[in-house]
Amino acid sequence: MEFFCYHRDRADSQALRDELLEDHWSYMDGYAKEMIARGPTLSGPGEDDVATGSVHIVDLPDARAARAFAFDEPGYQAGVYRDVMLRRWRNLLGRTMWDFPGGRTGGTRYLVLGLGEGREAGTFELPDPVPPTGHDELIAYGPLLSDDGRTWLGTAALVRAPDPDAARAVLAADRHAADRYAEVEVHLWQFGGRQ
Repeated sequence: MEFFCYHRDRADSQALRDELLEDHWSYMDGYAKEMIARGPTLSGPGEDDVATGSVHIVDLPDARAARAFAFDEPGYQAGVYRDVMLRRWRNLLGRTMWDFPGGRTGGTRYLVLGLGEGREAGTFELPDPVPPTGHDELIAYGPLLSDDGRTWLGTAALVRAPDPDAARAVLAADRHAADRYAEVEVHLWQFGGRQ
């Protein structure tokens, strides 16, 4: 089962995050085989970027293993994060971020989250989903799903794009969900893990 996990940082937690970086990486090294994508979201382009969160997309046996993954993480245990979004996810590209033809560097990358409209989204059954066509810059793409994996709750994408508006536009191509987003978030993101 694939899961999307987004730990959002508390304000002013950068020093604690930095202190725990090696612990975080060592923890994630234990999930290397299960990892589909990973990396921090950032405050903005520039040399003084501050981390605002951590994205991890993993393939784990079940929801219990996913909760353990999310909540046993050293930064979470130490209080780096203000909240955690953990959702079932479906890897519509069928690859990991390391298989992205665009490579690890070059260009600006974003996390795009399209969040469904509450009750209406909860009643929307996802018909055989496919990734949007014409988006060769997709690094990871898939629906956010209910715990049983049957109901669409939104979409999560990692994409290389020239700017936030172009990144957001990837959701407009999703013919199943484009008109069902109550909110769309766009966060600067970069490939994570050890170099």
